[in-house]
Amino acid sequence: MQNSKIWLSSPHMGGNERKFVTEAFDTNWVAPLGPNVNGFENDLKLYQKGDVEVAVLSSGTAAIHLALIQCGVVAGDEVICQTFTFCGSINPIMYQGATPILVDSEPETWNICPIHLEEAIKDRIDNGKKPKAIVAVHLYGMPYKIEAINQVAEKYNIPVVEDSAEALGSTYKGKKCGTFGKFGILSFNGNKIITTSGGGALVCQNIEDKNKTVFLATQARDEAPHYEHTSVGYNYRLSNISAGIGRGQMEVLDKHIGLRREMHEFYVKQFKDIDGVTVFSEPSDEYYSNHWLSAILINPLETNGITREDLRLAFAKVNIESRPLWKPMHLQPIFKDAPYYGGKVSENLFEQGLCLPSGSNLTDDDRFRIEKVIFKIFK
Repeated sequence: MQNSKIWLSSPHMGGNERKFVTEAFDTNWVAPLGPNVNGFENDLKLYQKGDVEVAVLSSGTAAIHLALIQCGVVAGDEVICQTFTFCGSINPIMYQGATPILVDSEPETWNICPIHLEEAIKDRIDNGKKPKAIVAVHLYGMPYKIEAINQVAEKYNIPVVEDSAEALGSTYKGKKCGTFGKFGILSFNGNKIITTSGGGALVCQNIEDKNKTVFLATQARDEAPHYEHTSVGYNYRLSNISAGIGRGQMEVLDKHIGLRREMHEFYVKQFKDIDGVTVFSEPSDEYYSNHWLSAILINPLETNGITREDLRLAFAKVNIESRPLWKPMHLQPIFKDAPYYGGKVSENLFEQGLCLPSGSNLTDDDRFRIEKVIFKIFK
C-alpha cells in the first residue's frame, strides 16, 4: 500500500471560509463585486498596516500586469526583473511588448543584487534606453535587500514593482512586505500561505492608483449609461465567491505563518549536523520571513557526492513532493536572448537547491516520514 502524498505546499482551510461563501450564495452576490470583495480588500489593507489601498484581482500575475501598465510600460520599453524567480514575475513584461532585462541574485537573500541592478541600469542608459520599472521579488518569503534596492531605484528615478506573491506576512524592520514599492503584488494561488483557490492583489500607495486598478481590471468601462470604452481593459477582478474564501483565510493567516516557520525550524534541526547542507534562513534579525517554502542548498563536494537530485528522488520514491529551486529566467528557452547582468549566483542556487514540504497542515506523521528519508540519505 502506497503512502499518502505529502505535498510541497497544499491549501489549508481554517473553518470559516464556508460561512463567507454561503453568505454570498444566500444573498446572490455571485459576481466579481460584492461584500466579500470589499471586506477582503479591507482585511488586507489593515493587515499590511501601512497607508495603502488594496485591489483584489484574479491572480498575482494580473496584478503585476496592471502595475506595469500604471508605471507607463509600453511596447518597446525595457523592464528590469530578477532572473531567479517564477515566470509569473516576468511574463507581464512580455504582455506589454516590452523587453525584460534580467539581473542576477545576491547570495544572502537569493534576491535581486543591488550591485548588478545598478550595473544594468547604467548600461541600459548608455545604450539609450532607461528602464521603465524594476520588478524585485521576495523569493520564498525572504525579503530582498529593500534599502539597497530602493536606494538604487530612487537614484535613477525608476519605480519598483514589489513582487510579494510569496511573502504575505514577511517583514523588513517590522514593516510588511508589499508596502515598500510604488506597487506591491500579493498572490492567493492554491499553494500560497493563504489561498482563494486562485487570486491576487495589487497594493497601491494611494486611492487614485487603486481606482485606476479597478477600472482597468473591469474592462475599463467609462462612466456612461451604456458601455463606453476609451482605454483597453482586462477581466482581472476577483469574484465575490473567491473573496469569501480569502476572508476566512485571513482569520488564520498569522497561525499559518507560525506553522510554516516551525517547519523551517524542523529542517534547521534535521540538517544542523550534516556537512554541506545549508538551510535558507534570514541573514539578520531585520528580516522576518514567512518561510512560505523551506529550502536547502546541498554542496556535493562536502556531502560525499550526495546531490539535491539524490534527495529529491529519495523523497519521490516514498510519495513526498520536493522541487528544485526556480530555474533562472535567463536559462529559460523563451528568455535566452534577453540581456542579462550578473554572475553565477542564481545558476548555482538552481543547481544545488531544493524546496522541501512546508505546508501549515503537515502532521507529526508527515514530519516523521520526511525525517526518515533525510536520515537514510545522509546518515
